[in-house]
Amino acid sequence: MKSPRKLLMAAPLLFLLPLHALASPAYDDQPARHSNGHSCVGCVLVVSVIEQLAQVHNSTVQASMERLCSYLPEKLLLKTTCYLVVDMFGPDIITLLSMDKNADVVCHTLEFCKQDPGQPLCHLYPLPKETWKFTLEKARQIVKKSPTLKYSRSDSNICSLPFLAKICEMIKSAIKNSVPFKDVDSDKYSVFPTLRGYHWRGRDCNDSNGMAYPGRRPDNWDIHQDSNCNGIWGVDPKDGIPYEKKFCEGSQPRGIILLGDSAGAHFHISPEWITASQISLKSFVNLPTAITDELNWPQLSGITGFLNSTSGITEDSIYLRLRKRNRCNHRDYQNISKNGASSQNLEKFIESLSRNQLLDHPAIVIYAMIGNDVCNGKSDSVPKMTTPEKLYSKVMQTLKYLNSHLPNGSHVILYGLPDGTFLWDNLHNKYHPLGQLNKDVTYAHFYSFLNCLQVSPCQGWMSSNETLRTLTSQRAEQLSNTLKKIATRKKFTNFNLFYMDFDFQGIIKEWQKRGGQPWQLIEPVDGFHPNEVASLLLADVFWKKVQLQWPQVLGKENPFNSQIEKVFGEQGGH
Repeated sequence: MKSPRKLLMAAPLLFLLPLHALASPAYDDQPARHSNGHSCVGCVLVVSVIEQLAQVHNSTVQASMERLCSYLPEKLLLKTTCYLVVDMFGPDIITLLSMDKNADVVCHTLEFCKQDPGQPLCHLYPLPKETWKFTLEKARQIVKKSPTLKYSRSDSNICSLPFLAKICEMIKSAIKNSVPFKDVDSDKYSVFPTLRGYHWRGRDCNDSNGMAYPGRRPDNWDIHQDSNCNGIWGVDPKDGIPYEKKFCEGSQPRGIILLGDSAGAHFHISPEWITASQISLKSFVNLPTAITDELNWPQLSGITGFLNSTSGITEDSIYLRLRKRNRCNHRDYQNISKNGASSQNLEKFIESLSRNQLLDHPAIVIYAMIGNDVCNGKSDSVPKMTTPEKLYSKVMQTLKYLNSHLPNGSHVILYGLPDGTFLWDNLHNKYHPLGQLNKDVTYAHFYSFLNCLQVSPCQGWMSSNETLRTLTSQRAEQLSNTLKKIATRKKFTNFNLFYMDFDFQGIIKEWQKRGGQPWQLIEPVDGFHPNEVASLLLADVFWKKVQLQWPQVLGKENPFNSQIEKVFGEQGGH
């Protein structure tokens, strides 16, 4: 789905305010006129957290900022950078908040937010009782001699700090290339978790040998070494038969590959980062990992996740189910997803996919561009949506690419688009994490703020305009029907092609059966993405449908699974 990284990477921390350039989606075409919108969102969220921390702890604003910085880890120089930014902007924030100016006023005064001529005033909180013009002028008088106003907000970039340049460059490289930043043998697999490493695709078992990687057919039955990283190698001393041959031959091993957007990558901003009543020393432990994974959590996603769920439900990812079905599939997963991805720009990073037609096992490829073909931040969003004709052209281009790269016997499943009207219907009158303390910001307010700045991840569905929401769902349905027609009518030599509806209404019903509410399936901070529970419930629906209708896609259940576990345990883990 449309990347909210550019909007929200700044949310929890002052030091991230200038990071919007680094965090921007790879395929953003926002006009320059609205480029300050991302800084505005970041500023308002951060100042809100500072103000609310002071309220929760009955402390001064100065103590609140110091508290926030003290909670940050040293890793990636987060704590150091926070103190630097506080030193730069803290005095003005303290002055303005002590005069009872809210976050909107503070950020307009400090020029992180700007009202362009002829454009509406964008604000998250209710407007002050005095006129806006009078309030803003009064606030500007308070800080008019402040040295911070000489800094250009459009040029401010934390990556220009010498000690952060290397870190920023690593993240930029990983985002741009969609392959592991640390990959000694250049086989597109890594022994490092983040920066597109094994959180995204199976961990390399030999990073000095480009012919050893997850998903390949075993080299000489892996008598001497593990060439496919599934942890099964060597020879059984009892009969002299290689373990790979004994346990995996004829078991139809296969990998799982996702071509997706931020929903497939499992975009997630922890509500603990911006909820003052919950922020503690433990809140930001995972922040360095999140930043170097582009604020995505593919290791917990419904399709390629390999870690135990943190959500409390028992459903597994599709990868873990394939591994349980056949332990020879160990580590054979690839999450080729990108924030901001759509059918129209997949060609820019599809080459990061790793599959050799001659050397590798077949794969199940899930094509799940579920949002950005209808989602954008434009005030007039409908003309910017992908048409069925453009979708057809790009999807056929993608399928031809896959046919020339996937081993014979593979399978491709095209996922339809959801009906996103459930977002407004279930969230608009609920309080956003920033509004829970004082009961002053609902999702309707939050959506309106993003839409006004033209930085919404999906103006079409995150809108009070019912007509626009309906038009967006109608276009999504048209695109889904186009995908269905392609799957029905087109044949390819190296894979079978299928279509599956994105049945979000189905998982809502399942969740309600368990006593849950629909809004609990949406990411609370961005109010847009399916959360971890939704992702795993969708995986469950997917698995059951494939098992019932296309069982050949999943391959056979390996009768030697228990023996593999007995001999090789966790097969080297993930």
